[in-house]
Parts: sequence; C-alpha cells; structure tokens
Amino acid sequence: MKNRIVKMKKESVAGKRKRALAIIERLAPLYGLTATGKVGGRSPFRSLIATVLSHRTRDENTESASGKLLAQYPIAQALAKGNLAKIRSLIKEVGFWRVKAQRVREIARILVRDFGGKVPDDYEGLLSLPGVGRKTAGCVLVFGFGRQALPVDTHVHRISNRLGLVRTRTPEETEAALLKIFPGDKLAPVNGTLVEHGKAVCRPISPLCSRCPVTELCNQIGLERHR
Repeated sequence: MKNRIVKMKKESVAGKRKRALAIIERLAPLYGLTATGKVGGRSPFRSLIATVLSHRTRDENTESASGKLLAQYPIAQALAKGNLAKIRSLIKEVGFWRVKAQRVREIARILVRDFGGKVPDDYEGLLSLPGVGRKTAGCVLVFGFGRQALPVDTHVHRISNRLGLVRTRTPEETEAALLKIFPGDKLAPVNGTLVEHGKAVCRPISPLCSRCPVTELCNQIGLERHR
C-alpha cells in the first residue's frame, strides 16, 4: 500500500475507553500477560534493579546483566555492601554501566537505611530513590507488587498515539491522558502489553499491520509505512 498519514478522528472519551480496553483484552493473552500485568514471580527488588539497569539498554542485555548482578546480590543488604568494581564487571552489558553501578548500590544503601531493606510500595517512596522516575516507579508497582499503575515508556507513548487514543508529545503527557481513558482497575496490563506489541508487531518503522490482531481498532495515526 502507498504511504499514508491518517488524521485524528473525533472520538469521545467513552469511545476511546471502550476501544482501548478491547485492544488490551485482545492483545494481553497473546503476550502471556494477566490482569495484574505480571509475567512470572518477579520480586519488587528485582523489578527495581532491573528497571534502573534497563534505561537506554536492550532488553536482552538488561536481563543478562540484572541476572548476573542479582545472583551475586539478591537482596538490598547484600548489594549495599557490594564491591563497586565487581558490580561494574557484572553489569558491563548495559548502557552507562559505570554510572548505574554506583546508582544501584546507592539505592540499595538507601533501602537499608530508610526502608528496612524493603522496596517501598508507593510512588512517594519510590520517587525518593535516586534515578527513579515515574516510569521506573510504575514498573515496580506493576511487575513487583502487582499493583495498578501505568508506566509509560517510548513504546507505550508511540503506540498510544498511533492508535489514536491520545495526541501527546511526551511520555509524561501520555501517562496523564491514558489515566483519563483507562479505569483505575485496568491499568496494570497496559505497559507490558503495548511494550511487547511494540517490539513484535507495531514497530517504529514498517509496522507489521497485516499481522496485527487489532488492526480494525487502530486509527494508524502518523503511520508512514503500512505493510
């Protein structure tokens, strides 16, 4: 098909909510996600450290590095006492590994000092940790605690706009807009579902629209190439 850019259609909030829920309900099971958004039994500490390491790093490198690090330092008390040179050597696969090595050890020390070695289970506590923003905090709440939150990364931001659910310029704006669309008890699977869909099908360039199971629910906003 020829290249095309589709203009935003007028749609009520109720209409967007119905369409958004239908998209997530259809896609989530395809990527092994439950109503809590969790895959497997990831602990809050593992979720926190892995998400901090994931910034500007490929998923496979994050999984490898966080696996090595947490095998050596499985709890905050251990990581807080960890040797910095050893921590660096364990996470060299991730971007900015020198900075992140110091950061994860600092986070662990704060957890021990201020939170009894436990990861806080609310935004306020999580955002008090160095290097933890709303996306990281949301990921910990969803994947570590099974709570209802909506972390927004580049995949969620891009796909939400492509679907025509929002019209925003930044992930922060996207989070605020999506929170008006999704009910509070339906937030958890959104991030994982759209992230996996963004990697597998709804890619930034040349998305595989012919394989997409929600193509009739997508407004294809700003789509430059359609296969």
